[in-house]
Amino acid sequence: MIPVTEFRQFSEQQPAFRVLKPWWDVFTDYLSVAMLMIGVFGCTLQVMQDKIICLPKRVQPAQNHSSISNVSQAAASTTPLPPPKPSPTNPATVEMKGLKTDLDLQQYSFINQMCYERALHCSKIEHFISILGKCFDSPWTTRALSEVSGEDSEEKDSRKNNVNRSNTIQSGPEGSLVNSQSLKSIPEKFVVDKTTAGALDKKEGEQAKALFEKVKKFRLHVEEGDILYAMYVRQTVLKVIKFLIIIAYNSALVSKVQFTVDCNVDIQDMTGYRNFSCNHTMAHLFSKLSFCYLCFVSIYGLTCLYTLYWLFYRSLREYSFEYVRQETGIDDIPDVKNDFAFMLHMIDQYDPLYSKRFAVFLSEVSENKLKQLNLNNEWTPDKLRQKLQTNAHNRLELPLIMLSGLPDTVFEITELQSLKLEIIKNVMIPATIAQLDNLQELSLHQCSVKIHSAALSFLKENLKVLSVKFDDMRELPPWMYGLRNLEELYLVGSLSHDISKNVTLESLRDLKSLKILSIKSNVSKIPQAVVDVSSHLQKMCIHNDGTKLVMLNNLKKMTNLTELELVHCDLERIPHAVFSLLSLQELDLKENNLKSIEEIVSFQHLRKLTVLKLWYNSISYIPEHIKKLTSLERLSFSHNKIEVLPSHLFLCNKIRYLDLSYNDIRFIPPEIGVLQSLQYFSITSNKVESLPDELYFCKKLKTLKIGKNSLSVLSPKIGNLLFLSYLDVKGNHFEILPPELGDCRALKRAGLVVEDALFETLPSDVREQMKTE
Repeated sequence: MIPVTEFRQFSEQQPAFRVLKPWWDVFTDYLSVAMLMIGVFGCTLQVMQDKIICLPKRVQPAQNHSSISNVSQAAASTTPLPPPKPSPTNPATVEMKGLKTDLDLQQYSFINQMCYERALHCSKIEHFISILGKCFDSPWTTRALSEVSGEDSEEKDSRKNNVNRSNTIQSGPEGSLVNSQSLKSIPEKFVVDKTTAGALDKKEGEQAKALFEKVKKFRLHVEEGDILYAMYVRQTVLKVIKFLIIIAYNSALVSKVQFTVDCNVDIQDMTGYRNFSCNHTMAHLFSKLSFCYLCFVSIYGLTCLYTLYWLFYRSLREYSFEYVRQETGIDDIPDVKNDFAFMLHMIDQYDPLYSKRFAVFLSEVSENKLKQLNLNNEWTPDKLRQKLQTNAHNRLELPLIMLSGLPDTVFEITELQSLKLEIIKNVMIPATIAQLDNLQELSLHQCSVKIHSAALSFLKENLKVLSVKFDDMRELPPWMYGLRNLEELYLVGSLSHDISKNVTLESLRDLKSLKILSIKSNVSKIPQAVVDVSSHLQKMCIHNDGTKLVMLNNLKKMTNLTELELVHCDLERIPHAVFSLLSLQELDLKENNLKSIEEIVSFQHLRKLTVLKLWYNSISYIPEHIKKLTSLERLSFSHNKIEVLPSHLFLCNKIRYLDLSYNDIRFIPPEIGVLQSLQYFSITSNKVESLPDELYFCKKLKTLKIGKNSLSVLSPKIGNLLFLSYLDVKGNHFEILPPELGDCRALKRAGLVVEDALFETLPSDVREQMKTE
C-alpha cells in the first residue's frame, strides 16, 4: 500500500497527466520492486545457507607473536581480507593478498557451526525447537505418559480437585498460583496404545537417552542468562512506539487527501487559462485504502500492546511444571527459569501439550526408568549366564561391575547363589528377587542400595552372607541390621569409633544367627555392639589398617569365639584378654608390632588352640615356653627377625604346617625329625647353609620350600619323601640335583621350582618322568 505522504509528494511534483495514471500501473511498479527484492533475498539465502561464515583473523605482529590464528565468533565481527588491488605497472594484473591457512572445507564447516551455537543467540531458539520436536515425537514420551494413564478415575478426580483448590491459593504479590504456573492441565490429544508404548526397541531407547543428555546440556546453557527475554521485551517496546508514530502521522495526513485539486500553471499563452480545478479520480480510493491501512495498523498495535501487557503481567522468567507433576504423578520435574522458562511460555501460546511432553525429559525418575529399560535390553539372561563363576565360598556367583543400574533380567537366573555388585549407584532391589530361590550371598562394593519391602522380607529369610565395602557412610544399607538369618557379615570401609558405635554397628544385636564378623576399618576399640552378639559369634576378624587397637577387655566376653584375627592393629604385645578365650582354635596376629612374645606361655591354657600365626611382625626370638603348646598344628613365624631356631620348638610334635620363611635363620636343629606329621615346611629367604638329614625323616612332607638360602648340596636322602609334590630350591648354590629326586613319584615339573640349567643336570629318564602327568 502507498503511504499517504508519498501520494502527496507524487501529486504535487508531477504533471497533471501523471496523476491520472491507472492504479494497476502503480501496482505493477511496486510489484517489480518487490520481485527485485525477492531476487536479492534469494541470493542472500544462497550465500547464507551455512547460517554464518567465519574466517580466521589476521594477527598483528606487534600485538601477538603467536602463530596461532583466532577464530572469530561471528561473520560480522571478522576482519575482512583486503580486496585485490590492481598493479601500478599492469592494471590487468591483480595482486592477491590474503591470509593463507591450512584449513579444509570440513574444518571451516565445524568452525561455522561452533560459532553459530556460541556467538548467536538465535541459535538457542533453533536448538530448542529442534529438541522440542524430537521430545514430542519420541516413543519414550508416549511410554512414560502411558504409565500414568491407567490410574483409577477416583485418583484422577482427586488430583484434579487438588489442582483446582491450589488455583485459589494466593502466592505472593503476583496474585494467584495461576500466574506463577504456566502449564495447565491439558489432556493428551490421542489415545495411548499401551501395548505399543511398552515396546521400545534398543535403537529408540538409545535415541531417548541421547535426548535426555541434550536436554540437560541445553538447560544448563540456556538457564544461565535471560538475553532472549530482554531482547523480546525491547523489541516489543520498539514495535509499540513505531505503532504510535505511524498512527499519529497517518491520522493527521489522511484527511488531506481531496477529490478536487486546484492547479495553477503558467500556460495562459497557449490555452488562455492559468488556473484550473482538477478532479483527482483516485482520491476516493486512496482515502478508503488509507483508512483500511490505519485499521490494520491498529490491529497490529493492539497485538503489540497485548504482548507488552503479557510480558509485564506474567512472570516469564520463571516456569512451573506443577500441573504436570500433579497430573502425571512424576513429582521430580524441576521448575526452570530465565530464557529456558521464557521459551516454554512462548511454546505454551502455540500448544501447551508440547511443554507437557517435553517435561518428561526433565525428570530424573523418567531418565532412570529409561536407563533401566536400556539396561535390560543390553544385559539379556543369556549374556548374564556367561558371566557366572564359582566364588571362594564355592557358590555360583554373578559379578556385575560399574553398570548404570541392576538389570531386571538378573532375577531370571534362578540358579544364582551369590550376587556381587561393584561400583553401581542407586541400586534398587525389587520384589522380583524372590524368584532367586537359591540366593544365599550378596556383595555390595561401593554401591548405594534401596530395597523393596517384599525383597527385604525375602532376604531376611534366605540371605546367609553379606559383604559391604563402602567409601561413604550412606553406602551402608540400614536394612542389613534386620537380617535375622544372616550368618556372615563382612564390612570394609573407613569408620571413626563414634560413628561405628552410634550409627553403624549398634543394631548388630538383632543378628541372632551371626557366626562370622569381619571388620576392615580404623576402629580404636571393639564396639560394644560386637560384644552383644558374642554369645553366638564364632569368628571375628578386625583389619585395622594400622590404627592402634586398645581396650581389648571386651574380648573376654566372647567365650564362644573359635577364630580371632587382629591384623594391622599396631599391637606391641599379645593381648591378655586373648588368654581367656578357652574355645579359641585359631589366632592370627598378622602385621602388628610384636617384638617379644614371652606371654606365649599363657597359651598353654588354650587347650583347643591349633593354629597360631605371628607373621609379619618384628619378633627376634622364639621363647622356650613354646614347647608347652603341644596342641599346635599350624605355626607361622614368617617375615620376622628370628636368627636362632630353638630346638624346643620341635617338641610341638603335632605340627603339620611350619612356616619360617623370610627371617635370618642360619641353622636348622636336627630335632626337626621329631615332627612326623609335618606336611609343609618353608625356610625360604633365610641364611641356611645346610639341611640336617633328620629333615628327611618327615616322610609325610608334601611341600618343601628351601629357596633363596646359601645351600650348596641337596642330600640324596630327599628320595625318602615319597609324598613330596612341591619343591622350591631356586636361589641357592647348587651345581647338581641328586638323581634320587626320581623316587619322589608325586613330584612333577610344574611342582619343581628350579633354574632351567640346574634341572638339566637330572638324568633324562627323571626329567621325562617329571614332565609326564
